[in-house]
Amino acid sequence: MTAHPSDPPDPPAPLTDQERAVLALERQSWPGPGAKERAVREELGISPVRYYQLLNALLDDRRALEEDPVTVNRLRRVREARRDRR
Repeated sequence: MTAHPSDPPDPPAPLTDQERAVLALERQSWPGPGAKERAVREELGISPVRYYQLLNALLDDRRALEEDPVTVNRLRRVREARRDRR
């Protein structure tokens, strides 16, 4: 079946379980240095560098904003403040 130009676009795919887990980790508070990085390795099985790459991409993803607007908007403000300080 061929898509017609006037057909509405397919809805975007939902967030993956991993993307949801990244947002869930960001909703938590952490007791001290290293706790979050340890949780990233243990719970997600990825390096902290990869975690922050995924998180940064999620902040620009409309699906993440729809899934968790409070967390995404808070992190966007933090990111902008850091950019402004540079």
